[in-house]
Amino acid sequence: MHHRLLKSNSIHRQIYSQFTTLSSSTVPFLHPTTSNPFPLNSKLPQICSIYPQIPLPSCSNQRMFQVSGSFEHDRAEPSCVLSSKGQFRDWIAERLRDSRCPDEARRLGLEIVKRGFVGDLFLQNSLINGYVRSADLGCARKVFDEMSVRNEVTWACLVSGYAQNGMPLEACDLFKRMVAEGLEPTSFALGSALRACQELGPDGFGFGRQIHGLITKTEFRFDVVLSNVLMSVYSDCMESVEYARRVFDEIQDRNLVSWNSIISICSQRGEVSTCFELLLAMENRCSEFGFKPNEYTLCSLVAAASFSFDLGPSLLEQVLSKVLKCGYLGDLYVGSALVSGLAKLGSTESAKKIFEQMSSRNAVSLNGLMVGLVKQKKGGEAVEVFKEMKHLVRANIDSYMVLLSALAEFSGLGDGRIMGSELHAYLIRTGLGENNIAIENGLVNMYAKCGAINYASTVFRLMGERNSVSWNCLIAGLDQNECYEETIANFCIMRSSGLEPSNFTLISSLSSCASLGWIKMGTQIHGEALKLGLDFDVSVSNAVLALYAETENLFECHKMFYLMPEHDGISWNSIIGTLANSKSSVLRAVEYFLEMMRCGYALNRITFINILSAASSLSVYELGQQIHALAIKHSVADVTVIENALISCYGKCGRMEESEVLFSRMTDRRDEFSWNAMISGYIHNEQLSKAMDLVWCIMQDGRRLDRFTFATVLSACASVATLERGMEVHGCQVRTCLESDVVVGSAIIDMYAKSGRIDYASRYFDLMPVKNVYSWNSMISGYARHGQANEALEVFQKMKLVGQSPDHVTFVSVLSACSHSGLVKEGTEHFESMTRQYGLVPRMEHFSCMVDLLGRAGRVGRLEDFINKMPVKPSALTWRTVLGSCARANKQKTELARRAVEKLLELEPESAVNYVLLSNMYASGGNWESMAKARSAMSVAAVKKETGRSWVTMKDGLHVFVSGDKSHPEKDATYEKLAELQQKMKDAGYVPLTSFSLYDVDPESKEEFLSYHSERLAVAFALTRSSISTIRIMKNLRVCGDCHSAFCYISKIENRQIVLRDSNRFHHFADGKCSCGDYW
Repeated sequence: MHHRLLKSNSIHRQIYSQFTTLSSSTVPFLHPTTSNPFPLNSKLPQICSIYPQIPLPSCSNQRMFQVSGSFEHDRAEPSCVLSSKGQFRDWIAERLRDSRCPDEARRLGLEIVKRGFVGDLFLQNSLINGYVRSADLGCARKVFDEMSVRNEVTWACLVSGYAQNGMPLEACDLFKRMVAEGLEPTSFALGSALRACQELGPDGFGFGRQIHGLITKTEFRFDVVLSNVLMSVYSDCMESVEYARRVFDEIQDRNLVSWNSIISICSQRGEVSTCFELLLAMENRCSEFGFKPNEYTLCSLVAAASFSFDLGPSLLEQVLSKVLKCGYLGDLYVGSALVSGLAKLGSTESAKKIFEQMSSRNAVSLNGLMVGLVKQKKGGEAVEVFKEMKHLVRANIDSYMVLLSALAEFSGLGDGRIMGSELHAYLIRTGLGENNIAIENGLVNMYAKCGAINYASTVFRLMGERNSVSWNCLIAGLDQNECYEETIANFCIMRSSGLEPSNFTLISSLSSCASLGWIKMGTQIHGEALKLGLDFDVSVSNAVLALYAETENLFECHKMFYLMPEHDGISWNSIIGTLANSKSSVLRAVEYFLEMMRCGYALNRITFINILSAASSLSVYELGQQIHALAIKHSVADVTVIENALISCYGKCGRMEESEVLFSRMTDRRDEFSWNAMISGYIHNEQLSKAMDLVWCIMQDGRRLDRFTFATVLSACASVATLERGMEVHGCQVRTCLESDVVVGSAIIDMYAKSGRIDYASRYFDLMPVKNVYSWNSMISGYARHGQANEALEVFQKMKLVGQSPDHVTFVSVLSACSHSGLVKEGTEHFESMTRQYGLVPRMEHFSCMVDLLGRAGRVGRLEDFINKMPVKPSALTWRTVLGSCARANKQKTELARRAVEKLLELEPESAVNYVLLSNMYASGGNWESMAKARSAMSVAAVKKETGRSWVTMKDGLHVFVSGDKSHPEKDATYEKLAELQQKMKDAGYVPLTSFSLYDVDPESKEEFLSYHSERLAVAFALTRSSISTIRIMKNLRVCGDCHSAFCYISKIENRQIVLRDSNRFHHFADGKCSCGDYW
């Protein structure tokens, strides 16, 4: 029967051969009065001295006893063959020595009783041995219990029987009884008990040490065979080689098995340098003791070299030289090990050469070569090797398992699936896959990895028997093929069937929960891991960490990281990446990065990508430089993904020159992400012309623009409202056949909406073949921004009717639409439906929208009550909205306004917007003294108000104006047109709203200040050009009430449509009216 000495490593075979009589076979026949073992044939004189009446059989008689045939024939006429009781006793003993059948042992036991040998200790021990050999431990124990007299050999027989028949606990218990009864264990008993400890693994470590202590007190303390077994015990019971090495160092007369054992143990534990140091020490003693490395030594060295990916190839070359020198290349065992080791380290050509040179090959050799090729992602080559060798080598089940895994590594998954189907058909035709759970699991895994998840599910469903591996293959395959809901469903079915999930099952299930955003289900699976004790598996903990990260649960993410019993590089990368993606925790990402370095963890590409993302968010150039230096130090600075991240980081830090240098060095390594990073950098730094030039460069270079490039450029066009550029990009999208791409389509809707062409956005939206939540959100947001609340709510209703669930962004747009149109009742209902109907917890932006809705509608009292009942602390944006509402309330709720001011200065003491709002509120109420104090406080705080700018795009480019601007080349014509407009407006009944002039000057000066606002200069300039098209003006600040009134007059006087986009929304002026209905 196989046992752990054989399973752990082939080296143990040598220990097995040395220890045959105590650990792999039964104890030899012993004389009843001595504990020393001896074969019957070699010690017959001693038997005769004790039993003088028994004549010593002659050689001819001995040959006569060794008859062949059935036991029935032997016992048919025993009296005519055996002339005395002594000869019959010897005959029974010899038959028991050769017995392997439980029925035969039982018949011989009956003969012992029948012939009056019940008290014969020698025959009773032999009978126990006979039962042990036939694996009938029940009968062996019954004989043992019924014996009136036992000696050390009796105990050793049964201990050995339990140990070799897979009953280690019984063996240990019996050995304890033996010692407790005062008997001195024989070497056989000690060896068998040690073997039982080895079978128990880590659970047998403690008892194994006790036996070791007992050995040191006996005559066997220097027994080399027992020492060799002890090394194997410590190897299997411990993860380190410390105890085994101590035993080895204490052996006085080491033999070849001792050396091979310790080298094998070190090889299994990956201690490469120790293996080769031991080899040198062994060779130094070769001349002294006359032994040299054999096939077992060389195989262990091959396995050790395979552990080192850096030094492995060179070490294997050295081992190969030694193999050639020792003449073992033709050895099947050594050759197979070399083939497997070389293939595993990527030296597939060398592996093939050795494979071809081997004088004999078997399935193990073939499998080793194929496994190495599969690990190198060379599935096609592995299949070719199988095809070439299938007629020379008889493949086994493992060969087909490796072949199935090779098919999943094809460069074209479709080709792998087709060939996998062919192999599946062959396995069915030959019957190899019938009721073979390993093959069926391999098929499920192969189909899943080839993208044929439906085939994998079918194979799984038709399986007659399933184990945990079957479920793991299916659940992992479903997760990899993005069938997330089916993954969770099958996990639940698996649990209901009574099977316990493994760490792989939990990892795949948690991954699906993260992809779906199912935090509740993920938390339940986390609880399952805790109950099963699998949370100590670092991979499971990392999956839980990723779940909380994906669902933006930062608190649980922190908690999980701190509670993890151990971390690895993936754990650190996960927490750093999570924090880097959270605006409020970016600095903590840097702190974790520094702590990761202090703890000595290796930084890899993922680490650098995550920390560069954090540096980008912080826009700290110095930090980016330091990370760049670290990347150079770790030899990853010229990796394309790192260079792309560096380009993005420098761009966010405003150092486009650094980005350009990096980009220029990447001539042969640029990918679509490199181009996108540069385009995004130019857009971030308001260099739209350079970004567009890069787009044309990409197209002229023959590259295909991807969806992200289009989305980035369209977003830039939307941010500065350059309609013409946006339409050009739209044309490029049509030419590249991306009309049906939902990501690009959503970006086009957003671009047209932000450029003032809500009609184009609506038309494009209606023509989209596929819409997702982003498409719907873009359209609702566009209508809201243009003040078309009814249209926004209508799209929202259609969205719900088609079954598209709204998200948080949807409700921000819906509430914004209600706010801009004064729909207080509708806005309140939608706000309350977030939690009640959709299970969405309102965020700060939703509360801010509600505050704005109530404030614009003049519901200041209700606004104050809403603020007081908010479940979260109001943000600075919320308090700014409150302050603006109080300013419009004509001195109502001055206490609320004062409170808003205090909170704003507390939250954002360096924000110029807060001081400007405060100053404007005092100015609009005529409180010039308080306004002056606010302006003074602004100077003390060293903050600078953003200058108001307006720009208009004409055929000759972009024209930018500031209030009272005199720098424009066409200023004379502009101011002349402005004066003309001012007079025409007065003639039409326009009266300046001087309350919007926030200066303590006389009314005439106030009127003059208002007439020179940047938006008026922009519209006057546009009217100097001979055109009848719609005038589109953008402003970075909110338009004042007087300019809004003036634009109504200008649109009617000049009979022109004017579209004005300020920082809040769009205003469409036509025929003296605005689309906002003066509610803005």
